[in-house]
Amino acid sequence: MRQLSIVEWGQPLAVREAPTPEPKGEEVLVQVEACGVCHSDVHIWDGYFDLGEGKSVRMADRGVQLPFTMGHEIVGHVKALGPDAKGVKPGEKYVVYPWIGCGACAPCKRGEELLCMTPRTLGTRRDGGYGDHVLVPNARYLVPYDGIGRELAATYTCSGITAYSALKKTKHIGKDDWLVVIGAGGVGGSAVNMAKAVVPGKLMVADLDGAKRAHARQMGAADTIDNGAADAVQQVMQKTGGGAAAAIDFVGSPKTMQFGMDVLRKGGKLVIVGLYGGSLPVSPVMFPFKMMSVEGSYVGTLDDLKELIALVQAGKVPPIPIQTRPADQATAALDDLKKGGKVIGRVVLTH
Repeated sequence: MRQLSIVEWGQPLAVREAPTPEPKGEEVLVQVEACGVCHSDVHIWDGYFDLGEGKSVRMADRGVQLPFTMGHEIVGHVKALGPDAKGVKPGEKYVVYPWIGCGACAPCKRGEELLCMTPRTLGTRRDGGYGDHVLVPNARYLVPYDGIGRELAATYTCSGITAYSALKKTKHIGKDDWLVVIGAGGVGGSAVNMAKAVVPGKLMVADLDGAKRAHARQMGAADTIDNGAADAVQQVMQKTGGGAAAAIDFVGSPKTMQFGMDVLRKGGKLVIVGLYGGSLPVSPVMFPFKMMSVEGSYVGTLDDLKELIALVQAGKVPPIPIQTRPADQATAALDDLKKGGKVIGRVVLTH
């Protein structure tokens, strides 16, 4: 099979030929038709996630060895089945849920695979969809997407469920409350697109980019704001009548986290999704003073994916902008994401 792989951290991906794996046991071999390019791929490509103050999480320290093939937003068709695989047939088309645990630990047995300490995640721990075949441990991770465009469906396996899972964490707010979404890029843009179907409150979108703010208004945001403005916090407090009930930070930088906390009303909740990195000194006193909570949100569950697909099929979530590029342009797509501001919506590679 053909793979576009990291052979040196941060350097252009290399085309490699490797033996096509043969599925064993309950495994299913999927021939990849398309694969989304995610901003987390940029961090994996660089070989680290920045923790600020000179600290980082290095992919090599997490057991990722080169050469490695990224890609976790995968759509394709069943090519072959292991002898014990059930429930799918060759030729059938599915999106692939990539956030797979070990299957043996206590969290996995409870169905909480995102908490697994030894995951088998496709495209981040095991070779993924930047190759033309991927080995899936079990058919239960294959989800049909009837009635949805192939490339769009691929994005729901990461950016889609990441946005959906984060929004679900703010479902407690009332219809007259405000939710502030910080960052309207790929994942943040997905959240703006589906917010009305998930959260009852009013939506305000904060982004430095005027084009992204304009696009957010087209997608139904009640208001937008340039969070780089000197009086941005004051504007939000005035527009919301005292602060937002919840905010979701899809950037995850020190500045956006601080902005997210600052615009909350008393008792508000900040959900942090973005992986930009860095560090921020925070006074513990502010948490009891504002009675606020901060929660991290990471991708989503298999059930989240099924729920989201159902919402899309029911016409409750409009499509996001999709740019398709040939798979051999993966390095250029990653570079565009790394530079920032060049991509509205999602880039999907086609094989």
